[in-house]
Amino acid sequence: MGNIFGKKKQSRVTEQDKAILQLKQQRDKLRQYQKRISLHLEKERLLAKQLLKNGKKEKALLLLKKKRYQDQLLDKTENQISNLERMVQDLEFAQIEKKVIDGLKVGNDCLKKMHEVMSIEEVERIMDETQDAIEYQRQIDEMLAGSLSQEDEDAVLAELEAITQGDVELPEVPSDELPDVPEAAEKKPERERPRKKAERELLAA
Repeated sequence: MGNIFGKKKQSRVTEQDKAILQLKQQRDKLRQYQKRISLHLEKERLLAKQLLKNGKKEKALLLLKKKRYQDQLLDKTENQISNLERMVQDLEFAQIEKKVIDGLKVGNDCLKKMHEVMSIEEVERIMDETQDAIEYQRQIDEMLAGSLSQEDEDAVLAELEAITQGDVELPEVPSDELPDVPEAAEKKPERERPRKKAERELLAA
């Protein structure tokens, strides 16, 4: 139990990260030194100007020589800062390159595993089978397209027309039977004919 809880977690900070951090800290210290020297040089320049006004040329000349030496130190400091920044950039870019290489390595391993599962011969076999299936289906389509004669084509069109017309809704015919006509009504016209004839004869007399 003690070993489990006492196990130290692995840090994600690499040696490159530590080196970059140290370089940046040194760069920042040099910048602070550079700023401090620049302020000091400005004060000495003003002091030398004041000494010249007071007629103390020798002291002013000595102060300017000291200022010149500090100017050279300032230039060296600037070069050192540039070198540190360049090294920081190189290290950061090297980290990026390492990540890219690691990613390429993982991708390459995945491709190798995929190639082991599917070889070139397997791909060629699948492509050939696919092409054969496409060619077979094309032949079937051509046979079906050329197997019907003109008479068959006309019959198909006629059947299509009949189906189309069959879709039109027609009114329903009544299914109830018609009522029977009474016999007296059917014979009535025959009895009326002699009566009309007698009436015509009386009128003629």
